[in-house]
Amino acid sequence: MKQLLGLLRGFRGHPLHPPLTDATVGTFTVGTVLVLASWLGIAEDETVAGGLLALAFGLILTGPTVAAGFVDYLDIPRGTARWRTATVHWLAMVSAASVFLVAAALLQDDFDAGRAHAAGALCTLGAQLLLTVGGWLGGTLVFVHGERVLSLPGEPATRAILPQAIEREPVAELDAPEER
Repeated sequence: MKQLLGLLRGFRGHPLHPPLTDATVGTFTVGTVLVLASWLGIAEDETVAGGLLALAFGLILTGPTVAAGFVDYLDIPRGTARWRTATVHWLAMVSAASVFLVAAALLQDDFDAGRAHAAGALCTLGAQLLLTVGGWLGGTLVFVHGERVLSLPGEPATRAILPQAIEREPVAELDAPEER
């Protein structure tokens, strides 16, 4: 079990969660664009099929993405600003995935008809909005709170690409306890 958690965390300086989110968010975004293009009638009949396929791949990628993010979440000190941000991020992303699942179910009949209808398209758009809010909060964790970031600007490139070999010295402002 400990080895599985280690794999889900990734390496020092190279956590697994961010590249998985890139793939998942990108896939959902492509699906949303295709579904909306079909609904608006600015695409060919098969576009809704491509959109539904992209949403299905996004849903498949959601499992490992959420698992890797949850492993990172468990290491965040409870009650801190970082933890509160991570909690809302997690809720937004899981909600988005749930709404994408509902959208995919609504789009099943549209797949056969060759064109998206309002219910599936609007549900997909709502899921994308939730995904955008969740992604914004995820960016806050990294770029404001410094979550899973090693700040080693002087590290030689040959060592930086092998993050497990980096021995990090504590950085006072990043390692200090957070205020509530």
